[in-house]
Amino acid sequence: MLGHFKEPGDPRHSEDVEIKWGVHPKGEERASWVRGESRTALQVLISGRFRLEFPGRSVVLAEQGDYVVWGRGVDHSWYAEEDAVVLTVRWPSLPGYRADAAPGEEPVGDPAGPSDDPSGPSDDPSGRTSAPNPV
Repeated sequence: MLGHFKEPGDPRHSEDVEIKWGVHPKGEERASWVRGESRTALQVLISGRFRLEFPGRSVVLAEQGDYVVWGRGVDHSWYAEEDAVVLTVRWPSLPGYRADAAPGEEPVGDPAGPSDDPSGPSDDPSGRTSAPNPV
C-alpha cells in the first residue's frame, strides 16, 4: 500500500514508514527467518489465524484486532494457520527483507530457524501481545 517499494514521486512512496495488506492462504509460511531486523513492526489480524515465530516463542493472532509489536533486532518468521489477512506497519521502510528474492539476489533470513537469542514477545494485561526492543 505504502512504502519504499512504490515508485519515487508516487504519493505512496515513503522511506519513513510502510503499510502492507497481506493476504495469506492457509499453510503459507515465510521462506526464511528475518535476522538482524532493523525496523520496528506492528501486525494486526484482520481475519483468519496467523502465527508469528520469535526466538523461543510463538504468538498466535486468532481474533480480529489481535496484534503484535516487535522492535529492532528481534528475529522472526510467520505461518498462516488459516486463510488470513493481516495489516503490517513497519518503520522505517527499508528494502532487502523479501524472502522470495529475485534470481541473483540473496534473501534476508536463515532457513535454519531461530537463534538462541532470549529476547522475544511478552503479553500485556490487555491480552494483546508485543515484543520488546532488544536488550
